[in-house]
Amino acid sequence: MSTKKYGLLGHPLGHSFSRSFHTERFARLGIDAVYENFDLGTLDRFPALIQNEPMLSGLNVTIPYKQQVMSYLDELSPMAERIGAVNVIKVEHLSDDEALQSATHLRGVRLTGYNSDIVGFKQSLQPLLEDAEKRPERALILGTGGASKAIRAGLEDFGIHPTFVSRMAHPKQGILSYEDLTPEIMKRNLLIVNCTPLGMFPNVETCPAIPYELLTPGHICFDIVYNPCETLFMKKAAAQGAVVKCGQEMLEGQAIESYRLWTE
Repeated sequence: MSTKKYGLLGHPLGHSFSRSFHTERFARLGIDAVYENFDLGTLDRFPALIQNEPMLSGLNVTIPYKQQVMSYLDELSPMAERIGAVNVIKVEHLSDDEALQSATHLRGVRLTGYNSDIVGFKQSLQPLLEDAEKRPERALILGTGGASKAIRAGLEDFGIHPTFVSRMAHPKQGILSYEDLTPEIMKRNLLIVNCTPLGMFPNVETCPAIPYELLTPGHICFDIVYNPCETLFMKKAAAQGAVVKCGQEMLEGQAIESYRLWTE
């Protein structure tokens, strides 16, 4: 049996732990597979990547391609379609006969998109909701990129009403700007999820511009950034007594789910 190849698609990838996590897991479980980083400065190079990697069986997708890559895919899972973003791609190389009978975007390859971010997020958030003195009814999602779409769906599954917060000066209707975060809004939204890359290595001295002084011990502040595992966002929230959690557990949960999707 040939060694399977998997990898991470995104740019830049210097912050990522995915390669080391999967490589260690493959070795520990005796899985005959390798995991590589595919740092593409432009998604125009994606078709060539797929065509030039005949052993590639699956990809994870990270910033900034979780939405852009969807135009190259032949099929989306119901969950990925609902979320509107993909972080897992199953790569199936077709035989010559199958290729002739299949109308795929890239000749000889069928690409299916999934989203495992929602699985990792829900698994990681669940204990915080169970331990909270008052279960949050509303949440603020900082950022509007591909990861934030999975977070929104996960919160909705918990029955929590999410509102996006954008750094845009004039965000779309239904989306708040950071300047809109009044004491009343902060009091109503007891869960805040950072889906921006602010605070991620190497830019560890940055953080979202929320009014941290309005946070309380009743707030939960979840950062999907996992490198470092204590971001400035978390430090400033913890200083106000808020419950904080980084994205390491979410990363591991979505990675394990990714492998299940690649091999099911």
